[in-house]
Amino acid sequence: MNLYLRLILRFIILVLIQVLVLNNIRFGGYVNPYLYVLFILMLPYETPGWLLLLSSFFLGYAIDSFTNTPGMHTAASVFVAFCRPAILKLLVSNPDNDPDSFPSISDMGFRTFFTYALLLTLIHHTTLFLLEIFRFSEILLTLFRSGISTVFTMLLIIIAQYLFYSKH
Repeated sequence: MNLYLRLILRFIILVLIQVLVLNNIRFGGYVNPYLYVLFILMLPYETPGWLLLLSSFFLGYAIDSFTNTPGMHTAASVFVAFCRPAILKLLVSNPDNDPDSFPSISDMGFRTFFTYALLLTLIHHTTLFLLEIFRFSEILLTLFRSGISTVFTMLLIIIAQYLFYSKH
């Protein structure tokens, strides 16, 4: 299947899963799994910076449109896209130059992918929840929500990796 068609399909599926299923899951109001961040994590290594930021903007905008959160998901998604190249450079010494290759457990190994996904997911969730609260008086609650939501999101990301992206 064409690379662009796969990316568009992944975008649509992750947005639909997020808005139809995961946005309705709230454990005590503290846990909000945001699996849509997987789209940003799994863009090909050779994605140009402008396309990375633009696709992350549209991803966040789509989530914001469905959830009536004016710009919070967009800002968090664009910030993750901004941080992604630096974190990849830090963790992956020699990324594959094949335009079809992308970060995954099968490509990076479990430990490296887990660290990569954990850092970017934590950045995303912390940014999102800080924008949602927008005050430092509840910083401990915000950090708790970020941490617990990151744990649940990471669990979903690892499950998705083994179900759909592992080498058979």
